[in-house]
Amino acid sequence: MDKNTTIAFILIVTILVFWLYLNSPEQPINPANKPQNKTIVITDSTKPKQEKVKVEEKTILPNEIKTPNGSNVYGKHFNFYDKQGEEITVENNLVKVIFSTKGGNILRYYLKKFNNWYSIGAENDENIESTKVQLINYKEGGSLNLSFISEDGKKINTSNLFFKNEENKTSYVITGTDSITIPFVYKIDEKHFIKKEFKFFGDKYNFNTSIKLYGMNRLISNNAYNLIWNNGLRFVEYNSVDEATYSDASVYSGGEKTTIDATTNGEVEDKEFNGSINWINIRNKYFTTIIIPETPTSVDGAYLRGSREQLPKNGEKEIYSAQLSVPFKNLDFEETNFTVYIGPVDYDILNKFDKDLEKIVDFGSFFGLKIIVRPIAEYILLPLFNFLHKFIPNYGFVIVIFSLIIKLVLYPLTKQSFQSMKKMQLLQPKITEIKEKLGDDKQKISKETMKLYSTYGVNPAGGCLPLLLQMPIFIALWGLFKSAIELRQQPFFGWITDLSSPDIIYTLSFKLPLIGINEISGLAILMGVTTFFQQKMSVKDPNQKAIVYIMPVFLTLMFMSFPSGLNLYYFLFNVLSIGQQYIINHKHDGTELVPVVKKGKGKSKGFMTRMMEAAEEKQKTQSKAKRKK
Repeated sequence: MDKNTTIAFILIVTILVFWLYLNSPEQPINPANKPQNKTIVITDSTKPKQEKVKVEEKTILPNEIKTPNGSNVYGKHFNFYDKQGEEITVENNLVKVIFSTKGGNILRYYLKKFNNWYSIGAENDENIESTKVQLINYKEGGSLNLSFISEDGKKINTSNLFFKNEENKTSYVITGTDSITIPFVYKIDEKHFIKKEFKFFGDKYNFNTSIKLYGMNRLISNNAYNLIWNNGLRFVEYNSVDEATYSDASVYSGGEKTTIDATTNGEVEDKEFNGSINWINIRNKYFTTIIIPETPTSVDGAYLRGSREQLPKNGEKEIYSAQLSVPFKNLDFEETNFTVYIGPVDYDILNKFDKDLEKIVDFGSFFGLKIIVRPIAEYILLPLFNFLHKFIPNYGFVIVIFSLIIKLVLYPLTKQSFQSMKKMQLLQPKITEIKEKLGDDKQKISKETMKLYSTYGVNPAGGCLPLLLQMPIFIALWGLFKSAIELRQQPFFGWITDLSSPDIIYTLSFKLPLIGINEISGLAILMGVTTFFQQKMSVKDPNQKAIVYIMPVFLTLMFMSFPSGLNLYYFLFNVLSIGQQYIINHKHDGTELVPVVKKGKGKSKGFMTRMMEAAEEKQKTQSKAKRKK
């Protein structure tokens, strides 16, 4: 490549690197100094629309209001209590759920197949509550509560009402195709009560919930109530910054997913939606909660709110709240049904719902290329990745085979790129001869160089174009490996114990200036070394020697904080590329400089000829302008 082409290529790489840098995580916080979660609540004051009921201005917690049991804080029909509720446990093949009679709601939600970051290797530990991921911020209040304005003007949140479990059982265990329905009832009297029913299945993450209102037509005002999720999801990964990067909340309505993402510390992001809603969701990096109305028209709008805050030790935290507005028709009996999913952001599981839930899976994007990148990741790369895992249990070896397959698929493009660069290398002596002959006359050098390209049919951008065509695939791979739950806590061998996290081989006692890195990744170093050898083999122009040394160092530092699965892939891809380039460089592959024979007068001019003529015309114009002066 000549100087101008090299500059263009560097600019392209710089854009890609800058995008990767924007999405790369900061250093993880020290688990010993793990901060307490802070609650973000939805307020009535932010959205004053009269016809819509907003969640309480402030969640009432037991340690904030000290009132005797049965006080009139909630008015004459609803009693606020500050005592703890009784716990009821439901367990199936996938989850263990602990309900509380206070609020008649989920208190804790454990995922049996997913360990906490600090309990890796405890797969056989039967103590679920100490080893498994738990997603509910129960210390900040419950979830899936109802909120409404009572007829005497009080803001009611059912999280502070005491419900009764009508089954009078404290433990349920179901498996396989079994199911169980657990009813919670809050009675004002025999004719006026709220009933919340939860139906669990033996082998599913999702459950059905039914809200039944008996005789509440004279007790709920404003013709609406809200179903709210008020305290986000617990952060459950070691690196809170990385987890915050992938956390957000979204609404799906009318075939379109709208997301709010709180990216600035201390600022609140919120958005209100009107009309029918297909579903709402709140997610962190690997897990999500989704609330799906039985029919989109059974609700009349939604509201999302979230914020991001700085934590000690360079940590980050994002908390999102969501609510669905449900119309109240003032009937003696009204019922609204929902499906609730609380579990992993797993494409295959979400896709089976046939409700576009798979759109929650984030495959990454790049300056508007999402429309290209997502289909590549969704319909080609992920299915291939999961197909390989059916035969190869270790995901590290899946990545090895995956890298080989991708390299074979891209072989025609990379071969063309290498051949084009080899032709440029063969032209270098002739270009050097032109420069020595013409001295400092840059215009003549440019003209003769372009003529040389035209003579031998060489496109100086020919080595870059195949790389550009590969970029959507590389970006899709980056997004796939960066957020795929399949890689979470999956070991490879040796020091690589978690393919979703950096493979740290040494921790410095200080952070490197400017870049803020103190953890050294083994695979990032290997990736940088192979990049150096690849550059050394391909870059022959003395004017480009700096690239050979700068790019590997830059990429190594940038990849230090990337997941080991991603670094493993790029390391293997580099190794395969080095092998391919070695073969091309040391074996005759038909790449040689042969003058192009021009046939026919009517044949259209080539790209290089047009460039040369344009440069010559520009030179003539400039010369005429100088003579006039």
